[in-house]
Amino acid sequence: MSEFPYDDALRGRVARLCGSFERLAGSAVAAGLKPAAVAIALIEAGHGSGEAAFLLTRRGKGLRAHGGQWALPGGRCDPGETGPQAALRELREEVGLALEGGAVLGLLDDYPTRSGYLVTPVVVWVGAGRKLVIDRREVASVHRIRLADIVRADAVTFTSIPESERRVVRVRMNRSLVHAPTAAYVYQFRELLMGRTTRVADLEQPVFAWR
Repeated sequence: MSEFPYDDALRGRVARLCGSFERLAGSAVAAGLKPAAVAIALIEAGHGSGEAAFLLTRRGKGLRAHGGQWALPGGRCDPGETGPQAALRELREEVGLALEGGAVLGLLDDYPTRSGYLVTPVVVWVGAGRKLVIDRREVASVHRIRLADIVRADAVTFTSIPESERRVVRVRMNRSLVHAPTAAYVYQFRELLMGRTTRVADLEQPVFAWR
């Protein structure tokens, strides 16, 4: 039996965990950063699998910023847009998922990126039977990462870089090591699933993500 079955019980469990999470919100204006949001979009791992997963994309190589890198669906907030609104819009634009506000289960800590954004991770329940339609201008591929895979003891590792004294977090996903900032959002969500509150704003990103 799956540790994370994709069912109403899991939806309620994640919603309760998010509801009790004391999130740290930052001010993009005060920090001199641009507000942005990403979606931790919970979806069935595969047709009929009954297992829960989340969506991970490979950004298109032709994009001006972070082309070819692993990412959660997301992007910069439009003027007047909240983090949840931006995350839902980006899900619709990037992978064709049109979801209402009730799909949002909660928010994680705002995370400042080296590239100049304050990112709000938004946990979203996609629902069963939803078809993905990829915008090939932005997304090269989309992958379903099982929740069971990110809670493994060996899923998360840390390394260092000469350019910073801060630790760089890495999460193994889709047979690759995915680094922060994406790894920071996933790591905090993984810790939440395991009943722990772990802060990630102090975790570093590799130099290739600074631009």
